[in-house]
Amino acid sequence: MRGILRFGSRPILLYIAAAIVVGLVVSYAVISAPDSPKFQSEEGILDITQVHVSENPIKLNGEWAFYWQELLSPEDIQIRSTRDGNHDHWISIPSSWLGYRLDGQQLPGTGFATFRVVIELSEQDRNERLALRLPTIFHAYKLWVNDELLEEVGVVGQDKSGATPLLSTKLVFFQPENDRVELVMQVANFHHKRGGITKYIELGGSDVLTVRTNLRIAAEMFITASLLVIGVYHLLLFVLRRKDRATLYFGLFTLLFGIRSLLVGELMITQLFPHFPWELQFKIEYLILCIGGYIITKYFDYIFPNYVSRWFRLGSRIATGTLCLVVAVTPALIYSKILLIIGVIVVLHMVYLMVGLVHSAVRRKEGALIFLLVSVVALVTVINDFLYYNEWSLIGNTSPLGLLVFTIAQMILLSSRFTRAASNEERIARELQDANNKLTEMNMNLERTVQERTQALSAAHNDLRTSYDRLLHSEQGRKKLLAYITHDLRMPLSSMLGYVEAVQDRVKPERNEQYLKYIRDNTIRVNRMIEELSFLSLLETGQVSYRMEPVYVSHFLRGFYEQYELVVRDAGLNLILDIGDAEDQRTDLPVVEMDAQRLEQALFNLVSNAMKFTSNGGLVRIALAVDEVNDTRYTIISVQDSGMGIPPDQLEQIFDRNYKYDRPGVEKEVEGNGLGLAICREIVQAHGGTVRAESDGKSGSIFYVSLPCIVHEGR
Repeated sequence: MRGILRFGSRPILLYIAAAIVVGLVVSYAVISAPDSPKFQSEEGILDITQVHVSENPIKLNGEWAFYWQELLSPEDIQIRSTRDGNHDHWISIPSSWLGYRLDGQQLPGTGFATFRVVIELSEQDRNERLALRLPTIFHAYKLWVNDELLEEVGVVGQDKSGATPLLSTKLVFFQPENDRVELVMQVANFHHKRGGITKYIELGGSDVLTVRTNLRIAAEMFITASLLVIGVYHLLLFVLRRKDRATLYFGLFTLLFGIRSLLVGELMITQLFPHFPWELQFKIEYLILCIGGYIITKYFDYIFPNYVSRWFRLGSRIATGTLCLVVAVTPALIYSKILLIIGVIVVLHMVYLMVGLVHSAVRRKEGALIFLLVSVVALVTVINDFLYYNEWSLIGNTSPLGLLVFTIAQMILLSSRFTRAASNEERIARELQDANNKLTEMNMNLERTVQERTQALSAAHNDLRTSYDRLLHSEQGRKKLLAYITHDLRMPLSSMLGYVEAVQDRVKPERNEQYLKYIRDNTIRVNRMIEELSFLSLLETGQVSYRMEPVYVSHFLRGFYEQYELVVRDAGLNLILDIGDAEDQRTDLPVVEMDAQRLEQALFNLVSNAMKFTSNGGLVRIALAVDEVNDTRYTIISVQDSGMGIPPDQLEQIFDRNYKYDRPGVEKEVEGNGLGLAICREIVQAHGGTVRAESDGKSGSIFYVSLPCIVHEGR
């Protein structure tokens, strides 16, 4: 780190200019993305007969028929067209009707209207199952496709009392009846400064749009979870060491913008809580934007003290407090009109921040150059989001990714500060010890004085040593926790990757829906792992809670096999499930009180261990048996591999934490951190069971998981 930040003899301004240029290039690369070919509708007709939308989705833009202050159904529009002819007005989509000139007057942001477009499909798409991906539309709407009401978000009404706002992204499916598809949408807005269809609606094949939507959700969940984890972690650091307020403001900033990422983009908050209050959702988002600039300025003030002027602190407090008060006490119809002002205040905070960073970089302050670089990235993404929400940019919701880059860089900076503090304490301890020895030698004749001074120095030394030990223990705990998290995140992510590749490669198209379900389940599992941060660090102390419930072991193993069969086969191995004819012929199937998620984690650790030590073309076999000891039935799950085996004298050690066995002469490199079997043992023991291994050290190994059965009548 110090080598990177050392500028040498070259002019400092050259480095600053390079940092800004690189930051702008990186930011442009982040927010720029290739777009699909554009087809525009003209006078309510979109001709896409030359494109196969089931394989290449498009964004609907162009002219739509526009019926202001009218809520018309498809039948109403058809009757009017037959009676009066075509006298429609046209409006470009996506855009707000705010400022649209109708009969010589500009329309306000509030009101209600009906939109209509007719899409002419190609012959290939007429028999395909299509889908529409609907973004957030301000603020309530109904959608008809070919005279069929397919979606309704919120309640559409003709006044504020009769309309209920709701923001949600939707994916609707339909089967075209012929070569024409008619879309009719009623939209009402009485709660925001602008209404209408302000974002792109995507049309494409159901499978393609479903995969794209799931990937967007997975990416946003990853960014959100990362920001929340980092924020909580630094707040805990502040709780443990209140003297350093930099971790407090950095943790607050990261946590708040992690929460905000739930409220934008794919709107994860409404997917998790469909009835979450709309007004509260908007207020939280705006309050976070208002307070974000002030918090990051306070953080900068603690990282590089004496660079934020007194007048700027005062002005920042007044502006932030005023904006927060306006958002808190006024309805969205009012405070949504000051979004541009909020954006200007936030950008001014960041610009002032970068001026201070340039000044710090000129003075060669450690970390200033990296801080400046990532601040440019974050600034560009934040500015783009403000432009997008004011309909001046086509690239939206880039700030979470920019803030994640910014947050990771700040983690590196804070970690460097902690490391330097620990090194300084070690150096001080050594210097005090040397000083103590010299004083003892020089003052042999002044025994009392020497003893008093030695005792004082020894006490100071002990205090420093105690402080250092605490820091070291905290650092070791953090590394252990990160190792645990890394170990278990690999499991669901590898499974998700396998099924995504299966969908992309069309391995079994008829199972695509099942694969996507597995992807969604694993995504939820990743989120759950991150929320339960303390799980791995508390396993050995028995402080982890388990959701125990009766589970048929054969059903559990069948689901495990179906979920991870593709992962094992992609590794070049064969996975076999042997539960005999138990499911068909036996009425007393073994039932175990278990936390299925935890036990699945333990079982996958065993399968993953077998995969590591088995050559390509080898076999991994999962079997189920039942044994009875002292009137107690036990379910025995065995995981057998055809790998190189384990020396008998090491069968007990393999379950110790961080123990790894590297056997000379193996054909492929075995990777791992030695945590999997230790985690497996802790989980199995928490279920009242045992785990052991057998091997002759030559021809594979077998792991046995023994779990007590419970009495369960019937199937």
